Amino acid sequence: MGNTGSELMHKHLDRFRPEERPIIQTVFDRLVSDGPSGAPVKAEARSALSLAMLQSAIGSVIPDPMVQRIYRCLCSVDPGQVPGGSGKSHSVSVAGVTRDQLVIFLADILRGTAQERAPLVLAMSQSPGPQAASVSCDQVIQFLQDLIAAVIQILAHRGRLLGWRPERMGDSSVSIKLLSEQMCSELKPSDECCDRSCLEDWIFRVPGVSLYLDMVVSEGFNVSLRGRSAPTLLPPCINTPWKELHCLLSLPTVMFLAPQLPDRYSAPWRLVFSTKLHGESFTRMVTGLLKCGCTLLLIKDTKGHVFGGFASQDWEIKPQFQGDSRCFLFTVSPFLRVYNTTGYNQHFMYLNQNQQTMPNGLGMGGQHNYFGLWLDCDFGRGHSRANPKCTTYGSPRLSADEDFIVETVEVWAVGKLPEPEEDEEGPGKKSVLDVDPELQAIMEMTGKTLHSQGLREPEDDEG
Repeated sequence: MGNTGSELMHKHLDRFRPEERPIIQTVFDRLVSDGPSGAPVKAEARSALSLAMLQSAIGSVIPDPMVQRIYRCLCSVDPGQVPGGSGKSHSVSVAGVTRDQLVIFLADILRGTAQERAPLVLAMSQSPGPQAASVSCDQVIQFLQDLIAAVIQILAHRGRLLGWRPERMGDSSVSIKLLSEQMCSELKPSDECCDRSCLEDWIFRVPGVSLYLDMVVSEGFNVSLRGRSAPTLLPPCINTPWKELHCLLSLPTVMFLAPQLPDRYSAPWRLVFSTKLHGESFTRMVTGLLKCGCTLLLIKDTKGHVFGGFASQDWEIKPQFQGDSRCFLFTVSPFLRVYNTTGYNQHFMYLNQNQQTMPNGLGMGGQHNYFGLWLDCDFGRGHSRANPKCTTYGSPRLSADEDFIVETVEVWAVGKLPEPEEDEEGPGKKSVLDVDPELQAIMEMTGKTLHSQGLREPEDDEG
């Protein structure tokens, strides 16, 4: 394209490394090269990108509602106005999107600051029609729902679910709404309106907005920059009997909880207990909890509330509190929230059984007989007592009623796989990679080096 294009476009192009600039410059040509039906586009029509062209080019990867939001945003980009300038509204062009507009959009999304992304989020949150200087919180929530739905479709389309099975999990459409509401709870609107300044502050404080936008744009427009790996949004899931299970987790819930954990995305998640698989047994649940490192406990009560707690250490059966300040409580439904430790006390975790003088059951936060979360050893019953909040976690009541009846319980081990015992790798012992080929495949997909591969003799499976 030589030196054609606006001065502002060239300033935006300079944000990319020299070897990246040709990639960005060719995106426009690729998008307009074919018409909606796949027929070649006439040369005079290649100066503008139409909605039909964009739908044809990226519609197989990104859902149409998000494609239309992106197109309205592209049309709103003013190549002659510095972002953050006068703030005047810019009407959507009927002629289509120019090369300059696309380059500026890509630079601001992929290399921009919160200040530079804010006008784009504002434009994508708007309804069709003339552009306004602000949007409502509900409009931002609707935008986020389309954005998160696009992220989940990309994960499935690109084969990056890492062992998760959406069809055997909770309803993603409901969880998308809950995750969108949770992210928007961080908005600080003025008179219920979100302008550029409000959105800039929000984007700066909620990293998921930029992370999701980056993924949707780079994957949708097929912008592969050297040394730039796809963001990790899901931890691996291994050893899960999906054929027999329909779990409480959903993909948006996992996307929300995983970043809160110490190991984030590096440790695989493993189901170690489910009432649907193992029955309503406190002893069986405790067996699943012990010696498996960090765990997530999820409970669904009979009134539909889903909630739980993260244990940052191995559980031990003893009449004292345990754990550390990395523990937290959370709700999944009707709201998606995490409640971290307050520092008021150290009543993080409690697990006891078969004691005459101490409470028998599992608890997190608060105090004896007044836990933030409690499961009785008789199983099927529990309580969440917080008036007004749990002293340990600052959480409100998690369940629908203070005393609740259990419908479903799940425990997921979410820490690093336990180290083998010293004599475990002796003759006749198999490596965890031999025992679990699914984990080996996931490690290869995520680029992990299998250092032991080729150093061990292959095992002969007889019988």
